[in-house]
Amino acid sequence: MEGDTSSVVDENKVNFGGLTGDIDEVELQVRRMSNFGMGMEIQISDLARPEELEKRQQICALVLLCYIAHSESEHLNSENECRSVQLMAQLVETEKCRDIIRMSPQAFLKLCEKLRSSGRMKDSTGVTVEGQVAEFLYIVGQASKNRTVPFLFNKSGETFTRRFDNVLRGIISLENEFLVQPSDVDVHTQILNDDKFYPYFKDCIGAIGITHSRVKVPVKDAPLFCARKGFPTQIIFAACNFDMKFTYVLAGWEGTASYSRILEDALTRKNHLKIPNGKYYLGLQGPMPIGVLSPYSNVCCLLREFSNHEPQNREELFNLRHSLLHFVMEKTFGVLKKRFPIIAGVAKPFFSFETMRRIIIACCVLHNFLMEVDIDEQMIAEVDQELLPDEVRRSIPLERSKK
Repeated sequence: MEGDTSSVVDENKVNFGGLTGDIDEVELQVRRMSNFGMGMEIQISDLARPEELEKRQQICALVLLCYIAHSESEHLNSENECRSVQLMAQLVETEKCRDIIRMSPQAFLKLCEKLRSSGRMKDSTGVTVEGQVAEFLYIVGQASKNRTVPFLFNKSGETFTRRFDNVLRGIISLENEFLVQPSDVDVHTQILNDDKFYPYFKDCIGAIGITHSRVKVPVKDAPLFCARKGFPTQIIFAACNFDMKFTYVLAGWEGTASYSRILEDALTRKNHLKIPNGKYYLGLQGPMPIGVLSPYSNVCCLLREFSNHEPQNREELFNLRHSLLHFVMEKTFGVLKKRFPIIAGVAKPFFSFETMRRIIIACCVLHNFLMEVDIDEQMIAEVDQELLPDEVRRSIPLERSKK
């Protein structure tokens, strides 16, 4: 099943993973290969206009992924095993790989190889490491519930849960490799090469902040977790550097917990937030301990505020520059949630509180891994635009002399 993986040949023809023809022919070929054995059929409306071509291809890609996992769940004979290998190859060759499992084919293969070669995961009866990891990434990347995915992949809930937890543990075991706290840190180029920041922030190593993620908790505990969002959330406290990589992550605090209380816990717990001597993180507004620099209180401190308000004094000028640097924390959280919607979902999650906490850690590990091997510039640009539209950005006064 070799062939080019370009998605559109002409207006009505496609070449999808080596399957060539119009979209209906490709879909029929994939359905025939899948042979789910459950009486399951995916209904797709007729192609009405060219704009729907991409949507139809994504559905074909999902069918392809389902078949890969399904074929591996059987006791494979040589013919099915060969077909499974071929289809997995097609998944990692097509550009739709990024839409389905939220990373490039090359990054997917590197991740699987890292998990396999380290001994953290291995092929098991009826399923390869690639098959297990693909299922996991589909769930966290599409915010799918694990009680619906077993149906798609023709597995029992118990089997699927066991495999999901196996991948989750494997990825979390990479935490020490990819969630690395800074030690002796040089001045980052973003600061060193910009006279708005250097030498004023030369000892800054990144930013800290919090975000919320919805959780499922017992009714009696709901008031502790319900903050401003109106539904139970857990707080994700994190630190990141100016390369948009997490250097520390603490998840699990109830949604009503205060920022200062979580920060104190992060600095004093066994696996604590470490700040090298003479260095500091940028923090949120309010009293901060040594090693965390906050903006001035009672003056403008948010970037959007400066879009229609020029700095009037030294304090406001400092807050503007502080906010410009601290914005990296918002962007990093934004990319994390955009890539892994299971964290940002507004629907009540299917997974337990503890499992969701572990999923958050795993997604942060995956984020850092991908920021090394698969930087998605388009996604970063989309998040940047969503958080700070061009019309706001253009009106922020970036060059101000000290008053």
